[in-house]
Amino acid sequence: MIYPSIDKLLTKVGSKYLLVHIVSRRAKEMAEKGHYQMPEGKYKCDKNIGRALEEVMEDLIQIK
Repeated sequence: MIYPSIDKLLTKVGSKYLLVHIVSRRAKEMAEKGHYQMPEGKYKCDKNIGRALEEVMEDLIQIK
């Protein structure tokens, strides 16, 4: 099973397209700056895309 689930993520974000846009921008920011909003040991995923999805799930990314 993939974590976090797409069904749970869509309750936080209105559409799949907005989710992809937000997560891709955040993952790119993580790669460039190395800044993470949670301690690295707390993430379940190793890659930045998965970590960005986890941040969306934890409401650490504000969506306007």
